[in-house]
Amino acid sequence: MENSFVILPFQPENQEEVKELILNGLVEHWGRLDPSKNPDLNDIASSYAQGTFLVAWKENQIVGTGALIWRSGEIGEIVRMSVAKEFRRSGIGRLILQRLIEEAQAKGFKKIILETTNTWDEVIQFYLRCGFQITHYQDEDVYFKMELNEPG
Repeated sequence: MENSFVILPFQPENQEEVKELILNGLVEHWGRLDPSKNPDLNDIASSYAQGTFLVAWKENQIVGTGALIWRSGEIGEIVRMSVAKEFRRSGIGRLILQRLIEEAQAKGFKKIILETTNTWDEVIQFYLRCGFQITHYQDEDVYFKMELNEPG
């Protein structure tokens, strides 16, 4: 099924559709939305100009997103992982994550970090299955890391 998805870099003409996908996922998890907490989504091209923002497509529909940003030193952070509800458990999240890990290796990062909400059990299990390790819990979040090997 993974072969039916195409992963491409974010394009500004897809701004509204990508923003809507991510915000819909947040509403689904939280039951509400605080627009002030997502200013990066108002101009994704500018917000992620120094990073990598990937968009997954199924035919003409955007079905997933994920981004890699530089955090500090040789550390990258994965953010804005989101898959449309009807496409979850289809392999698309894993495919996006794998591409972001490959991008981190190509950029010379030695470690990737990420965080999610500590009540999102299916998301936590997803990252654990993908090879991330929990480093700590803080407030209502769980933090992960993955040490990277040299590519090749």
